[in-house]
Amino acid sequence: MSLKKFLLSRDFAKNLGLAAVIIVGLLILLLIWMNIYTRHGQTRTVPDFQGLTMEQTAKLAKKSRLKYQLIDSVYTSAVGPGCIAGQNPPAGFKVKKWRKINLTVNAINPEMIAIPDLVGLPKRQAIALIESSGLEVGQRFYFPDLSVDFVLKQLYKGKEIKAGESVRKGSVIDLVLGKGLSNEKTPVPNLVGMKLDNAKNELLSSSLNLGTFIYDSTIVSANDTTNAFVFKQNPEFNESARLQLGSAVYLWLTVDSTKLPIDSTRVSVKDSLGIKEKRK
Repeated sequence: MSLKKFLLSRDFAKNLGLAAVIIVGLLILLLIWMNIYTRHGQTRTVPDFQGLTMEQTAKLAKKSRLKYQLIDSVYTSAVGPGCIAGQNPPAGFKVKKWRKINLTVNAINPEMIAIPDLVGLPKRQAIALIESSGLEVGQRFYFPDLSVDFVLKQLYKGKEIKAGESVRKGSVIDLVLGKGLSNEKTPVPNLVGMKLDNAKNELLSSSLNLGTFIYDSTIVSANDTTNAFVFKQNPEFNESARLQLGSAVYLWLTVDSTKLPIDSTRVSVKDSLGIKEKRK
């Protein structure tokens, strides 16, 4: 039989049709398998594991149909010993069912740090040394002295502590600083619109202390805490306002941009909320 007659024969047409049906069927089965394997459209919201014990974490992961693994341990005072201190992806993130969540657990036995010798150092150098040692800067107390902004004493939990003594990593160290022999005052900075860390740095630069900070009812998760910004401060910002060195400034924080004064915008909020910066 010639090739032309074979191509035009009924047997060829029948076999060609059968092959086409088989190929289409295999493609349909492949698409169905891919849809099941990738769980297309079956996303779920990652819960907030931060602060939970391992037992609570296991129950929540099972309930949310997710897996988890511990990838690191740290020591922080933000959560209890043995509790979850961090997670990736973060809470609120959309993932597929049975996605593995990477968790960081808070160490049960805290790391100990030797207190550096801060007495006699200028304020900025002392603060840099505290932070590089794994400690936190606390309050700054000012007393009359010939020096200005030099460390006179270093305090831990209100008591003087000597260099070389051991404390937990992340402990807060307060500083007693000289303010000279004059009754020097410092301007009140405008902190409205700033995130908490930026506000702390601004107060530090102004030789002032953070008194108390209060979150409003919009703060409901760890992510909200990170994104919160100052919407009110006391004392309020005023170009002519002055405070004694070491005075406390109290802050209120939110994630609701409508609470910001109309004439007050900051770079930190501009980045996170898309508010255009205004300049006088």
